[in-house]
Amino acid sequence: MAEGAPYWMLWEEHVASGAHWSGLLRRGTTLRLTDVAGGANVSALLFNYDDRLERYNMPDTLKAQHTAYLTSGFVCYSDMGRVLCSITDDTCGWHDTICGVTSPGDVEKKYGVSRYQESRNNWYRSGYESLLTELGKYGLGKRDLSANINFFSKVTVDDEGHLHYQSGNSKAGSYVDLRFEMNVLLVLSTCQHPLDPATTYQPREMQLTAWHSRPAPRNDPCRMKCPENERGFRNTEVWFR
Repeated sequence: MAEGAPYWMLWEEHVASGAHWSGLLRRGTTLRLTDVAGGANVSALLFNYDDRLERYNMPDTLKAQHTAYLTSGFVCYSDMGRVLCSITDDTCGWHDTICGVTSPGDVEKKYGVSRYQESRNNWYRSGYESLLTELGKYGLGKRDLSANINFFSKVTVDDEGHLHYQSGNSKAGSYVDLRFEMNVLLVLSTCQHPLDPATTYQPREMQLTAWHSRPAPRNDPCRMKCPENERGFRNTEVWFR
């Protein structure tokens, strides 16, 4: 059992480096993403499981909370103004929202050619291919590849508008807790961040730990962070009445 996880834990699962995962996280469930070895990047897409036309909306998430990155106390909005999940705990401190995922061309250019026929499960995969593989399991496809979150990765912007990847942002054992306020289809990839300066293909593994936590109470810090979040939680609660 993961350190700090409550005794009513639902399940744990290990996701290998350069792999992908997807599943249903029900309302009132918390999922902990743990960077096992340090230096991980976990790319995520979120959909309303009950109506998959509704999904994570990066612009609304950022402008409603006056931020460019995510950490504890923030929530992830859908394109219908509802709260998909809340970040209730975070030992990493900064999660990238703007840089997307690697393409097959990116991977080949940076790390060389690697195919399944020769390398088997160690072949080089891109974030694009990984997410698309998981989306296909639910009848989704390329048109559903919208802006994603890159958990554990930090990217800053200088005065000229240049993006800078901050190596070493996430240490071994760092985690982020996502409490789901809706029934959410979560799609994950552990492929490297597109701005990772490493010249070798070295994605990192992660651990998933899920437990019952119940939806946000009235005095929840994520709900009370700003008036926009209070409205977002109200919109979400109306959906379930």
